Amino acid sequence: EDPQAWVHARVEGRQEYTQLLYVPSRAPFDLWDRNARHGVKLYVRRVFIMDDAEQLLPAYLRFVRGVVDSSDLPLNVSREILQESKDIEAIRAGCTKKVLGLLEGLAENDKEKYAAFWKAFGRVLKEGVGEDFANQERIAGLLRLASTHSDSAEETVSLADYVARMKEGQEAIYYVTADTFNAARNSPHLEVFRKKGIEVLLLSDRVDEWVVSHLAEFGGKPLESVARGGLDLGKLEDEDEKKAIERESAELKGLTDRIKASLGERVKDVRVTHRLTESPACLVADEHDPSGNLARLLKAAGQGAPASKPILEINPGHPVIERLKREEAKFDDWASVLFDQALLAEGGSLDDPAAFVRRINALMLDLGGGASRIVLPG
Repeated sequence: EDPQAWVHARVEGRQEYTQLLYVPSRAPFDLWDRNARHGVKLYVRRVFIMDDAEQLLPAYLRFVRGVVDSSDLPLNVSREILQESKDIEAIRAGCTKKVLGLLEGLAENDKEKYAAFWKAFGRVLKEGVGEDFANQERIAGLLRLASTHSDSAEETVSLADYVARMKEGQEAIYYVTADTFNAARNSPHLEVFRKKGIEVLLLSDRVDEWVVSHLAEFGGKPLESVARGGLDLGKLEDEDEKKAIERESAELKGLTDRIKASLGERVKDVRVTHRLTESPACLVADEHDPSGNLARLLKAAGQGAPASKPILEINPGHPVIERLKREEAKFDDWASVLFDQALLAEGGSLDDPAAFVRRINALMLDLGGGASRIVLPG
């Protein structure tokens, strides 16, 4: 098959070498096999030395194929020598810059072809954000992501596009991570952002947690998770809203303390929030704690996540919270269901699903038996 793009260059100076590099039109079947060798062919003065010389390109460009012909390396070069050679480091840096330049040209001049490239190799390229700090800004510029702007799973939004569309007074690039696109798009953490018309990046690839943990900012704008506690929208939030939250927090302190006591060790804190407009509650991570999605990914990979507890934030205007204010007999059941629903809404799994079902059934029967009813929105 014809490649999507290619670059041919002869480098002269301290090192002399010729590079002919191709970006394939589709991903190979073993792209994600960590034991498979990937790399370009190495020649020395037109004498073939080895296949798959992975030292000539970083791992996040392992989809690139081609040939490098050096005039400086010895003919008896081995893989061990390649790992320690200063000449190889220079060739590696030169090849990396050529490939990134090729991709930048493709992204700028042929968006349709770049979209096809991103669909095939985008997840691999994302690894470079955390692996290649020298080229991190260039790699970040090549990223294509889903966002609430298009509300589609198609990854077409660049960080430059996002920054260009930022609202006046917006100081950060906002994102949410989840296991699936639908979980990200329907996250309760997005409610206040949709209300204010603020775009949020929807990140659902496993590698996205790796990306945002290493990419602190882009274009001078910090990246900020909408699922972090202490959300501050800065100039996008007027003084009346801030005063209303302070007033409601003081009025509901008795309720939040009671919910916290009921949930015990399951939460770090319970507080009133302004980020919710439709949901009764959500879970957020403290500033320096791992997100719920990252903790789930680490667990799925067989690694223990750092011990941390989420913060439960409640929506003071929601009918469920109004019901909780009046509840006495089954307050613990209501509080537990509120927490479990918030955990499910952010893509988590219940530690005891059977207990959740029993509580739901008991509360449904109680409401259906003539007790005070609650009317939920919608």
